[in-house]
Formats: sequence, C-alpha cells, structure tokens
Amino acid sequence: MPGLLRGVARTAVIAGTASAVSGRVQRRQAEKFAARDQQIAANRAEGYYAGAQTAQQQYAPQPQYAAPPQAPPAAAPQMDVATQLEKLADLKDRGLLTDDEFATEKAKILGM
Repeated sequence: MPGLLRGVARTAVIAGTASAVSGRVQRRQAEKFAARDQQIAANRAEGYYAGAQTAQQQYAPQPQYAAPPQAPPAAAPQMDVATQLEKLADLKDRGLLTDDEFATEKAKILGM
C-alpha cells in the first residue's frame, strides 16, 4: 500500500504542477491576445473613421471661408528731414542722381 500511496501522491503533484503551468500559460496568452485584439479593433476603427473622412471629403466639400482681415503693415519709422536730405545729397554727389531727380526727390521730402 505504501507504494500505491506514493504513486498517487506523485501523480497528484505532477497533475497540480501541470495545472499551475497550464493556467499561467493560458493567462499569458489571454493577455497577449487581448492586447492584439485591442490593437486590431483600434486599427479597424481608425480605418473606418479615416475612410468616412475620405468619403466625406470626396462627396461633401468643406466650406470655404474668407481669410480674416489683417492689420496693415507697420509703417517704417520716418527719418528726419535732415537725414533724408543728407542721403539724397550724397547720392547726387556720387553721381547716382541727376539735378532734376535730386530736385524732384527733395520736393517730395519737403512736402512741396
């Protein structure tokens, strides 16, 4: 009888170990497959919504809105009249302006 009891105990230990290992493997596979299934579902949903957006863009054009009005560009800082006349005279001295061009530009600067 001791041999029979030893064999039964040994079988019970092996079966228990196999059951524990099998349960662990099943849990691990379930987690793995659950993560994979979630990824597949997310990809399908993303593809569905992307397809819906593509169809919407294809059949229903987006409304066109006018651009908001923009402020006019800031005015360049005005140089004082003396500085402008000096630069103008320098251009004339270097021969880049004729007497007539100098007179016309001078009149613009002085507001005549």
